[in-house]
Amino acid sequence: MTKQPFTTKEKLEEIAAQFPTPFHLYDEAGIRRNAQALKDAFAWNKGFKEYFAVKATPNPFLIKILREYGCGCDCSSKTELMLSKAVGAVGEDVMFSSNDTPAEEFQYAADMGAIINLDDITHIEVLEKTLGRLPERICCRYNPGGEFKITTDIMDNPGEAKYGMTTEQIFDAFRILKAKGVKEFGIHAFLASNTVTNAYYPVLAGVLFDLAVRLQKETGANIRFINLSGGVGIPYRPDQEPNDIAEIGKGVKEVYDRILVPAGMGDVSIFTELGRFMIGPYGALVTRVINEKHTYKEYIGVDACAANLMRPAMYGAYHHITVMGKENEPATCTYDVTGSLCENNDKFAVDRALPKIDIGDLLYIHDTGAHGFSMGYNYNGKLRSAEILLKENGDFEMIRRAETPKDYFATFDCFPAFYEKVLNA
Repeated sequence: MTKQPFTTKEKLEEIAAQFPTPFHLYDEAGIRRNAQALKDAFAWNKGFKEYFAVKATPNPFLIKILREYGCGCDCSSKTELMLSKAVGAVGEDVMFSSNDTPAEEFQYAADMGAIINLDDITHIEVLEKTLGRLPERICCRYNPGGEFKITTDIMDNPGEAKYGMTTEQIFDAFRILKAKGVKEFGIHAFLASNTVTNAYYPVLAGVLFDLAVRLQKETGANIRFINLSGGVGIPYRPDQEPNDIAEIGKGVKEVYDRILVPAGMGDVSIFTELGRFMIGPYGALVTRVINEKHTYKEYIGVDACAANLMRPAMYGAYHHITVMGKENEPATCTYDVTGSLCENNDKFAVDRALPKIDIGDLLYIHDTGAHGFSMGYNYNGKLRSAEILLKENGDFEMIRRAETPKDYFATFDCFPAFYEKVLNA
């Protein structure tokens, strides 16, 4: 089985003639189709809102596209809050979900009117001390502990995660917050990552909806929204079936009607915080083959490295690779596809069956639209690549330039003599 690129070899060569490889490329048409599909899937819920996980793809040009479909921003740091503010996402268009949070970040989030999602019961005191009062609307993050299962399949292990409050703590937190004047509440949970099953959100919704009914009954809290967070994944491997967001939305509605509506909570809004699902399949890392090595294995060296896409090196994650122009040729060769970092795990693929590759070929590494560019780094002095948007009409535009040595050395500008010397080296 294989995966199809969202563009052609000819278009990539045209782009590469203007913006040299490697670069991350994004498909505007695909992003728009997907954002509309999510919006349609949850149209049954009057207050539904997607808070795009900025950490996944922190590019203002892409976030602005999602904003056209009513998306807000899910932020976890001050700089993400700053980016969101710059694209016009303020107030309740922003969900601030952080952990081990510095007081100044709570202050910044409060100043822009963001909904603050408390990760721990001790943060109540920190937030109150920082702001001098508590916001009237606040959210608490829940962690039920143990293993999270769908039927008999273990999806993840929340009990080992650093996030969220225990069941006892969230009940205590709601009582404390209500006594201190908080008027509107939300519940948030993230219990599994990158699930490729339509059942995840409905099962998670059941856990949170049951909790919401108990919390409202036992604490009297006015629960206004339930945030299902992220976790809806994408099929990185070609033999995986993609999630059907329409079916997922339908499944959440069935649970909503079964649990919340009979409890008199049929006006509760549903929020999501999807990142990977929103943009992941609509981004690709485009890189050119620059070397081949024949030793104990067959190696193909490209001009990208783990600094451009660290998921394979960090997690052993699979990303499908298409050799552009050879899509229909048989995969008769077995390669390790590598970058040039001084690290043996700097490999995009290990023992991968591919068509015969020649120096100069363009490789299209699939599904890098989320947690691709954003996880980049500068080890070995490597410079992060450009980001290019392929527009609906076939035109393309650079939406972030590639780094230069000047960017790499910029933080030495506190030593002017050295700074000028290194730039002129």
